[in-house]
Amino acid sequence: MSTVQTLAGGLAADVPARPRYDVVVVGGGAAGLSGALALTRARRSVLVVDSGRPRNAPAGHVHSYLTQEGVAPSQLLATGRAEVTRYGGELVRGSVATAERLADGRFRLVLDGGTAVEADRLLVTTGLVDELPPVPGLAERWGREVLHCPYCHGWEVRDQAIGLLATGPMAVHQALMWRQWSDDVTLFLHTGPEPSEEEYEQLAARGIAVVDGRVTSVQVTDDRLSGVVLESGHAIARQALVVAPRFTARATFLAGLGLEPSEQEVNGVVIGTRIAADPTGATAVPGVWVAGNVANVTEQVIGAAAAGVRAAAAVNADLTAQETRQAVERYRRDGLAAPVGAERRGHGAPAAR
Repeated sequence: MSTVQTLAGGLAADVPARPRYDVVVVGGGAAGLSGALALTRARRSVLVVDSGRPRNAPAGHVHSYLTQEGVAPSQLLATGRAEVTRYGGELVRGSVATAERLADGRFRLVLDGGTAVEADRLLVTTGLVDELPPVPGLAERWGREVLHCPYCHGWEVRDQAIGLLATGPMAVHQALMWRQWSDDVTLFLHTGPEPSEEEYEQLAARGIAVVDGRVTSVQVTDDRLSGVVLESGHAIARQALVVAPRFTARATFLAGLGLEPSEQEVNGVVIGTRIAADPTGATAVPGVWVAGNVANVTEQVIGAAAAGVRAAAAVNADLTAQETRQAVERYRRDGLAAPVGAERRGHGAPAAR
């Protein structure tokens, strides 16, 4: 590793080893490290800028990641950093404050410490921020007993008393989903809309209780969630509480390149914001790719890693095409262009027979 100082966890101080890279990856989670690994193995010069604040830091384990089931998020990232640096990639601690396109088409990034680097291409994997409902106590239990994804945490709270805090029109759908993991599910209407008659029937058929009134706080006993407190003062015992955060893309620095977040919907309901991109991660700004939760708020860890590799392949292909164009221009400029017709065969592959 060619940075000036190695810090705990495989990151380095916010001083890159050189001013210019083929690719700067902004974000050092599963998507960013997977993309960086693919690019370093493609012999690209790569810098990963990582804030060191992963979204899943409050969670104890990563789930549904084949061969890595139950691994701690910190261990997954530490292993990924080691793999990237093994192939020559560089990692620095920091955030990108501003980004701009230079006259020659490259990008200039200024980190929060004032250091500037340049890149031919950008891969942005900065993820998102989970904006929780404003109920006292939720943030302190987030990722422990306050949850949102059944595929991430459902098994761990199976057969427990689960509550679901309604804050939008997807609440009934969520309650019916979580019923798969427990037969003791209670839907707290809180600020969500009144269920329709059909929805009430579905909830009743699945044995899901419905409680009216706002939730004002959560109870904690022996460092574990133990109940939900209503505005009436009545407390209902629960061991886990499901919430629906608003998922907000971490991408403010992209505004300098003309990229602004757009809304992402599920079943016609806005659940957050993302940077729009095509299936490879290419954005509306040439040379900028996105992957992971910054591009798709519903992506899980293994999906984010796959998206990072997919975007990296597209980035490498784009760089290869550019380098080929430049090589052809030099070839022609230097008077090495082959003559037209049969004589050209001597400058390349033999003619087919």
